[in-house]
Amino acid sequence: MSRELEKYRLVERSISKKFRKELWNPFIAAVKRYELISEGDRIAVCVSGGKDSMLMAKLMQLLCRFSEVPFELEFLVMDPGYNRENREKIEYNAKLLNVPITVFESDIFAVANNTEKSPCYLCARMRRGHLYSKAKSLGCNKIALGHHFNDVIETTVMGMFYGAQLQAMMPKLHSTNFEGMELIRPLYCVHEDSIIRWMNYNGLEFIRCACRFTEKNEGTDDESLTSKRQEVKNLIRSLKRTNPDIEKSIFNSIHSVVLDTFPAYKTKNETHFFLEKY
Repeated sequence: MSRELEKYRLVERSISKKFRKELWNPFIAAVKRYELISEGDRIAVCVSGGKDSMLMAKLMQLLCRFSEVPFELEFLVMDPGYNRENREKIEYNAKLLNVPITVFESDIFAVANNTEKSPCYLCARMRRGHLYSKAKSLGCNKIALGHHFNDVIETTVMGMFYGAQLQAMMPKLHSTNFEGMELIRPLYCVHEDSIIRWMNYNGLEFIRCACRFTEKNEGTDDESLTSKRQEVKNLIRSLKRTNPDIEKSIFNSIHSVVLDTFPAYKTKNETHFFLEKY
């Protein structure tokens, strides 16, 4: 027990000291810039068991401890049908990092993996609905998800390349199905490479994608099963060799949209054409 206690303290110290510039500062920058947390909030920090959500849990825990703005946290783990090994790994890491999780179960994997079309999309939609519902039942008004800087820029590029639209991932959203609920992304400005360095420095091991669909098709050469996100991740990494600022440029571009230069755009599900004001 004393060894576990020492471990979480060392992890917290690494966040506030060694990785302050890489993790704590961009985390605080996002919280302030996008006004993610308000006085009196009760936030469900959604922990999937991966590196991103576990770091987010520690950052939110530290902020709650030292913030002058009072707010409350629930650390919410939804088990969508993990195998025993992954479930135990999540519980072990939560105890190791001193994160008091609340676990609830669902049958999302069973439902999503039995569909032939877009199981990942269905799984994501169902996950969010279950998390909103459970969070609201616990008296929360917000859920926090662990999407980071690289998720943001990759989503932007994916939307353009594969969705034929310019669409970004927002730092916070109002729920359309759960009145009074919001979604926030506290890691919005935190780079994935920094998260990996923090994880390796502390000798931590987290679960990766625990989806049965992914496990079933792992190692296959079928191009239809190749992750589009991984393709974009590899492309950005390649471009970064000749343009070190490529990631920053993509991120800044979604904050500097010049609508006057677009022939068409959408807002509130309505399409507008430039000739309307020409």
